[in-house]
Amino acid sequence: MNTPVLLRPSSSPGRPSAVESYYRWHARIYDWTRWSFLFGRDAVLDRVAAVHPAPGRILEVGCGTGRNLAKLARRFPRAQIVGVDLSDAMLAVARRTTAEFGERVSLERRAFGAVGDPDRGADVVLCSYSLSMFNPGFEAAIAAAQRDLAPGGTFALVDFHATKFPWFARWMRVNHVRMDAQLRPVLRTGFVPVVDELHTAYAGLWEYLLFIGRRDHPPAGC
Repeated sequence: MNTPVLLRPSSSPGRPSAVESYYRWHARIYDWTRWSFLFGRDAVLDRVAAVHPAPGRILEVGCGTGRNLAKLARRFPRAQIVGVDLSDAMLAVARRTTAEFGERVSLERRAFGAVGDPDRGADVVLCSYSLSMFNPGFEAAIAAAQRDLAPGGTFALVDFHATKFPWFARWMRVNHVRMDAQLRPVLRTGFVPVVDELHTAYAGLWEYLLFIGRRDHPPAGC
């Protein structure tokens, strides 16, 4: 597959997209506010450690402020860890968050899945509350992750799944998030599920998905 997958919607030359503008402001307060609704981020790291206890190379797609990268670096002290994102503001925070780890954690502002990308051979690919914002593009991102994982590699995701309240779905779309249960069927097709769980938040206001899958066979066409 040769179609680039952008971590945030692209913008016109000299003009940032709505999502890039959104994160330019929210990067400053992201880690202070998201704990209240981005549930399962530590749980997915626990599951990764149980399924793949000694990865050599980890890639996080949409690494944001580097919160997960720092936790991964502490949990896997021998791993090389790469975080990619397209938000300069978020990556500026991530550089501060991961500075103590030196060259073992690298940050790159680029598209994931672009032609000639260096991602092939990752032992773990992590997506934490990023794919629900790939609209369109989440299918291509999942296919790129499948392609770029080493044989037997692990794909890990925690993300919004669905809500039964239309007003809440509309509000989340204002915040660039789609909650139509769109991720799970594609993940089940692309990977062999090891962990495939739905959890509820705020007494059922929404569900979030925690998924760990294996790439046991080379994807078709590779």
